[in-house]
Amino acid sequence: MAGALATGESLEHVDVVVVGAGLSGICAGYHLQDKCPDRSYAILEARDAIGGTWDLFRYPGIRSDSDMYTLGFRFHPWPDAQAIADGPAIRNYVRETAHNYGIDENIRFRQRVTRADWSSDERRWTVETERTDTRETNSMTCDFLFFCSGYYRYDEGFTPRFEGTDRFQGQIVHPQHWPEDLDYAGKRVVVIGSGATAVTLVPAMAKTAGHVTMLQRSPSYVVSLPGKDPLADGLRRLLPQRFVYPLIRWKNVFITMASFQISRRWPKVAKALIRKGVERKLPRGYPTDPHFRPKYNPWDQRLCVVPDSDLFDAICEGRASVVTDRIDTFTETGIRLESGEEIEADVVVTATGLNLQPAGGARLMVDGSDVDISRLLTYKGMMLSDVPNLALAVGYTNASWTLKCELTCEYVCRLLNHMDENGYDVCTPRVNDPGVEPQPLIDFSSGYVLRSIDQFPKQGTKPPWRLYQNYPRDLMLIRFGPVDDDAIEFTAPAREFAAAA
Repeated sequence: MAGALATGESLEHVDVVVVGAGLSGICAGYHLQDKCPDRSYAILEARDAIGGTWDLFRYPGIRSDSDMYTLGFRFHPWPDAQAIADGPAIRNYVRETAHNYGIDENIRFRQRVTRADWSSDERRWTVETERTDTRETNSMTCDFLFFCSGYYRYDEGFTPRFEGTDRFQGQIVHPQHWPEDLDYAGKRVVVIGSGATAVTLVPAMAKTAGHVTMLQRSPSYVVSLPGKDPLADGLRRLLPQRFVYPLIRWKNVFITMASFQISRRWPKVAKALIRKGVERKLPRGYPTDPHFRPKYNPWDQRLCVVPDSDLFDAICEGRASVVTDRIDTFTETGIRLESGEEIEADVVVTATGLNLQPAGGARLMVDGSDVDISRLLTYKGMMLSDVPNLALAVGYTNASWTLKCELTCEYVCRLLNHMDENGYDVCTPRVNDPGVEPQPLIDFSSGYVLRSIDQFPKQGTKPPWRLYQNYPRDLMLIRFGPVDDDAIEFTAPAREFAAAA
């Protein structure tokens, strides 16, 4: 990158580089076109298709764990009656949105961002990419860098080390790298895990497998919701879609908020409600303790949603079962547990989580010096202290991902327009209040969070550095609040300073 500049090569320049072509990246493209039509942008996508998470994961039964009225875009309402949608439907929705608004014309595929260096002298980013098919490197420049690449590694999932895997004669699969030709019909399947991926895989595989066992070290909270929203279906018969969508969207926002707030303020009440819901779905006398009684409080980790009770139906019909125990070792024919029990298996699926990484794994630099993201604070949950002209789209942990990301995209556009209107070319969040203390960015006890949270930036104890995980509050702060507060520093081009002097 520096070599290209040193030899005087002219690098391609766009006003905004967006990293990632998933839900967040397509959302960013739309809002840039809609609110900043005079600015050029390019979306750099490491893979060869639109969709991000929804194109990467192809395991059986993959679906949303948020309703599509909030996971879908506000500007392009989810058109289907299915509120909890499957992966292919979501992937098609994202691609359709990109095509309908011409966003796909600005996407460059197989371009992984490996490094980005901000130059205070040139007041721009130089972004280095590597083609994922040829390993060819390239560089381009931009005024503003917008990471919409999520927070986990696409190239590898997390699998803990299990003893004896080398002698297991069956097949071991991670959901993040699902083989297209995997045949599990009539076979004995063990799914290791208890999170959203596991509770999705078990009922889907149980349709054709001989039997599926969900093997969990500790249980998660599982809640059954209707696959279709009955209120939405009723309102569609009375009102046009343009009225139904915002009504159901806000209804679901408040229901999710209420669930979260009740869980945090009255955890015993939340536990009892969830437990009663599980007991109603399972046969009388089924051992909900230990299989469905977590040791933590609701919303200390994300709730697992199952549509139309499919997981519970599979258990009731004998097609699936749950075992709560620790793994001692793999054997030639299955898994031996610490209790001494052995579960025979032909296929083992390690639904054991993700590997997180900030900024898509790119190396960030300011004026040639590495940026240690873990030492920085997040401004309004979307920018980094002391890093100029950069934003990150990160969704909620207690609600739909897209709700926060769409607010972030709107804010970036407001910020860019504010800079244009006032003659600024640089904006940098600054922590000027000595009373702001750092705290972990995500207040979750999930294993995938605890393993990697030290790599991520921190939140602060006071706004605008604090994250509230509250959509209505963020709506007022981000969509309608002022852009120019005391925690962000704006600077004008050097030529203006020279003229003023």
